[in-house]
Parts: sequence; C-alpha cells; structure tokens
Amino acid sequence: MLSGREVAQHNSRESCWIIVHGKVYDVTEFLDDHPGGSRIILKYAGKDATQEYDPIHPPDAITSNLPPEKHLGPVQPDTVEKVEIRITDEEKERLERIERRPSLSEILNLHDFESIAKAVMPVKAWAYYSSAADDEITIRENHAAYHRIWFRPRILRDVTNVDFSSTILGHRTSMPIYITATALGKLGHPDGELILTRAAAQHGVIQMIPTLASCSFDELVDGARPGQVQFFQLYVNKDRGITKRIVQHAESRGIKGLFITVDAPQLGRREKDMRQKFEAEDPAEVSKAGKDLVDRSQGAARAISSFIDPGLNWADLQWFKSITKMPLILKGVQCWEDALEAYDQGMAGVVLSNHGGRQLDFSRSGVEILAECVEHLKEKRGLSFPNEKFQLFVDGGVRRATDVLKAVALGATAVGIGRPFLYAYSAYGPEGVDRALQILHDEFEMNMRLLGAPTIKDVLPEMVDASNLRSHIVAVPSDSLFNTNYEVMQHALLKVPAKAKI
Repeated sequence: MLSGREVAQHNSRESCWIIVHGKVYDVTEFLDDHPGGSRIILKYAGKDATQEYDPIHPPDAITSNLPPEKHLGPVQPDTVEKVEIRITDEEKERLERIERRPSLSEILNLHDFESIAKAVMPVKAWAYYSSAADDEITIRENHAAYHRIWFRPRILRDVTNVDFSSTILGHRTSMPIYITATALGKLGHPDGELILTRAAAQHGVIQMIPTLASCSFDELVDGARPGQVQFFQLYVNKDRGITKRIVQHAESRGIKGLFITVDAPQLGRREKDMRQKFEAEDPAEVSKAGKDLVDRSQGAARAISSFIDPGLNWADLQWFKSITKMPLILKGVQCWEDALEAYDQGMAGVVLSNHGGRQLDFSRSGVEILAECVEHLKEKRGLSFPNEKFQLFVDGGVRRATDVLKAVALGATAVGIGRPFLYAYSAYGPEGVDRALQILHDEFEMNMRLLGAPTIKDVLPEMVDASNLRSHIVAVPSDSLFNTNYEVMQHALLKVPAKAKI
C-alpha cells in the first residue's frame, strides 16, 4: 500500500496524484482535459479528494476515464493528509438560510420546494439542476404548455371514492406518474438517488434509474424493497460491448423496462451551468494549459457523458432486441413521425420529451407532441390511447397533479417527474420527497373528484379543451409561483475590481 506521505509529494501540475475512496490515481495527464478545470484537481493534489469528487461524478467516472496504468493502488488510511475545509462567508450565509427554512407543513406545493432549494443549495449545484439550453425558452414552454389546456369537468357523478392508481408497462403504480431519470443526485443530498428509491417504494410509484446516477446501479437496486419495480434509463455507449454488459446486467437484476435516450447525440449548451465552470477556473491555470486548446464549455456534463454514441440510429434497435427481453422505450421522441417509426419497429412505447429543455432550445413541449401523436397514430395505424401495446409517456414542466391529468386525458399512460423531486430532497432530505409525493397524492384525489372522474380510466379526451395547445402566442394568466422561482439568465459581467492596497 502507498503511504500518504508518498502521495503528498505528488502535489503539482508536473506530477499530480489524488486519492478517491482510499485509492490513488495519477491524474497528471488528465488535468488539461478535466471539464471542471485543473484548479479544482490541483487543490487536492497529493490529498484525499473523495468529498469533492462524490457529489459531481458517477461512482466509476475516474476508473472509466483513466487508463489502468494510472490506477496506482490503495493508500494507508491513517497516513493521508487531511484537507482543511474553509467555510467562506457565502457558505456561512447559506448554512444560516438552511436554519431558516419553513417547516414541511408550510410547504403546500411542488413550487415551494423549488423556492427553498434555490435559497439553500450551493450555487453550483443549483446551476446544474436548474439550467437548460441556450435562452431557456423550451424549459419555460414545457410548463407553459399545460396552461393552454383547460378542463371540461363532468358533474353529478359518484366520486365518494376515487382511484388514481394505474399501470405502466403492466406494473402497478399508485399514481399515473414515475420518478424519471436525473443525473448527479448527490449534488443535492449525500444519499442521492437512494432517497428516491426508498420514497418510490413507500408511495408505490416506479423509479427510473439513471445511467449517470451518483449512486451505483447495484446500490440502487439493492436499496429497493423485494418486488419493487424499477426501470433503467440508458445512454448508449460507443463501445457496444459495454452497452451490452450494462443492459444484460440490468435485466439480470430484475429491471422491468429499458428507456433508451435518443435526444442527446451531443449535449446542449446550459449557460447557467457553464458560467459556474468559467468562474471556478483560475485564469492563470487556463493560460498554463494553453487556453486555445482547452474547451470546457460543457462543464461537468461533458466529463460524465463523453462516452455517448452520436452514431446511434434506427438500425441499432434490432440489435437491442437481440440482447434483451426487457420492453424497449425510446426516451426523447419529439414528433409523431418518429413515434410512428418506433411503433413499427416494435418498441413498447416512447417518452415524448425534450430532455427537460436541456438539449435543443425551441423544441416543443412533450404534451404538445402527445396531442399530435395520438391524432396521427390513430390515422396511420388505427391506434387509440392509452394503449397497452404501445404506451405514450410525457415528461417536462409538470408541477401539479392537474398537469398529469391533462396529459392522461390526451392519451398518456403516465408522466415522468424529475426536477421537483431533486428540489424536494435538496431542501428537506428524504422527508421532502415524502412530502412531495403526498402533496401529489392529495392533489390527485381532490382534482379527480372535481373533474368527475372516479378512476383514471374515466379521465377522457372530452374532459379537456386543447384547441389552443399548438398556438404559442395565446395569452393565459401568468403563473406567478413558477415565474418567481425562475432565475433570469445573466449576461457576461465586468470583473469586480481588486480592492485597493492600503
């Protein structure tokens, strides 16, 4: 085993070793390629970087990105130099804000979680979770689109008891929602996605495990209750051997559906996140590295997603069908023509989604695409929705049970919810997610009654007016809760002048 003293000697740009989870890695040649910049690595040169590494990397990021000869072996724990953590004034203020959070009983809706998370999360973590592509038009449209759908409630129906349970790919869910895949869960809480695994079990909903989780895949499967249904979201690796191993391992662990992401051949530009990365970089270090040669514009996202295959195409779907018996769903379909092709290729369904507004700005909302898919797939293939053999899912912009009911009325089997659960546990930990799911439960119960629908099957197309859904210039009342939480994008700013020397 290496000694901490020996590791500590490699603390410069010329020779940079770091410790992660008790193992030593030589990252000297990786410094200039690190999307987060070299400064943060050099801060931990010769020291234990685990605490900084864990929240912003999937567990295998370092082992996957460094060649085997850079894996130097274990270190003697009692010899490792401790990193002195200095609490800045900004961090002290953030910790004080955490102490001033309202009680959970005062959190009345999912918007409230977002508001509190914005106040108490570290700035970089908030920027990563909340950022979206370019001018962030699509992320706002995802939510606004639901405001162009109005209800047509029915009256004098017996709604003494309402049942909003449903099934997704044949598996029961207590509500027509699922917890959709989101990356880097430990940015918001040390337990990361495990919080969602446990909450999904407690509330009878299904969790979609992300490829880029902060927790390992097996950790999340092991954390599930016996019989708990889980799905898996897949980014397809350029190395099909790796993809095959991941898929077949997921199937062997009991995963019930494979959601293949198809809307990310290249990452979108998330400028709020990017500004954080530029601010974190030491200009002197950029100069040393050769600023014209180092592109860090994609920030942390680039580090964890460079393996994704931009060559993925329709012909690959037959290969997927040959390596697994899991139902295959394409995640990120954005027009009816591609939904039709997915049906013809034997997929079990599609998620109508624009990646939470994080990819192509001015992509349309999932719920708008849903309406056109239902119309054209009925016309072309005689399909009616919801449909057990080919299921339509939607995600993006959902903040109320009424949003979900609108999508269900238009033909969706279920709706994926992502960011609100991240905000819930970033603000309040596991109890926050428990409260968020209970709020949705209560909203479903009330709104099903008011809609005149005793069961989910009674939520029909006639119960909504979506005639203005495709019009993007219709004036609707402003959603003040959503708009208050939205953080306006910033221009590039002048540098703050250094304090005059006395």
